[in-house]
Amino acid sequence: MTPANLDWANLTFSLTPTDYNVRCTYKDGQWGPIEVSDSEYIPLHIAASCLHYGQESFEGLKAFRGKDGKVRIFRMEENAKRFIRSAEGISMQPMPVELFCEMVRKVVKLNERFIPPYGTGASLYIRPLEIGISPLVGVSPATEYMVIMLVTPVGPYFKNGFKPIKVCMSREYDRVAPKGTGSIKIGGNYAASLNAGQMAHKMGYGNMLYFDPKDKTYIDECGAANFFAIKDNTYITPGSETVLPSITNMSLEVLAEDLGMKVERRLFKVDEFKDFEECSACGTAAVCSPIGQIDDLDTGESYKFGEEGVAGPMTTALYNKLRAIQYGEEPDTHNWCEILDL
Repeated sequence: MTPANLDWANLTFSLTPTDYNVRCTYKDGQWGPIEVSDSEYIPLHIAASCLHYGQESFEGLKAFRGKDGKVRIFRMEENAKRFIRSAEGISMQPMPVELFCEMVRKVVKLNERFIPPYGTGASLYIRPLEIGISPLVGVSPATEYMVIMLVTPVGPYFKNGFKPIKVCMSREYDRVAPKGTGSIKIGGNYAASLNAGQMAHKMGYGNMLYFDPKDKTYIDECGAANFFAIKDNTYITPGSETVLPSITNMSLEVLAEDLGMKVERRLFKVDEFKDFEECSACGTAAVCSPIGQIDDLDTGESYKFGEEGVAGPMTTALYNKLRAIQYGEEPDTHNWCEILDL
């Protein structure tokens, strides 16, 4: 049964309640069985380590109903591997890849009626979350953990067409610390970006572009997303140790090579902006978010890319190609999607 009150094409990227979530608890040295719940709440001790010492990590991936009516989950094994790296980065118990994938399949199947129809541009967003649940008063890792997976249908990111945005950059803000947690996906990184992001939005910008936190010299991330640029048929993305390895960015690099482009993952400075033909943020929510202008709030410099109001040709080609694979419109030659048996 399809939810009758959902306007698929006009959904935003926000939380829409669904039928079920799935949970799995690590206790006494082992992961327990997968449990199904219809509650949006969890029992949590007031001294749980996730609340006091930040033992929390999460992931984001999507399921798509394709042109052929089949449901595809995009690169969930890569999300499982990144989930492990995040857990290890803050001394949590990592969940095995096989168990992670089993939970993803189960939560998608349980909420099948919330998978948006093909042609709406919408998809089913999957949010795995791991938290430390042991009660602690004293800084040490928990001994018990819970992984929860919830889903929510989300609408197309670009409501008014695939158009470039303006972003700003400033040396006044750090997203993460050098040698810290920037390369893993934990909530604290996102909390640290809220002030800068809100300031950028109030000034009319789509996002804040961050410099590396050590020298304030090289380009790092764009808000909560990776960043890439196009120059001389080359796909260039920051080779920074503080950048979260984006599965979308990783996929775009492969597709860029498929399209005959060179790929460079390296450090680069602001003065290269004058030579860039296209720039874009990239991530699960938008795939590509083309950037038409970058303003340096500290120096007053402004950099513009391509034709005003029009996304660059290579960014558009990459965006269309990845989306076509996710929706089954093009062959999945890299075997990135798992087709569910529903």
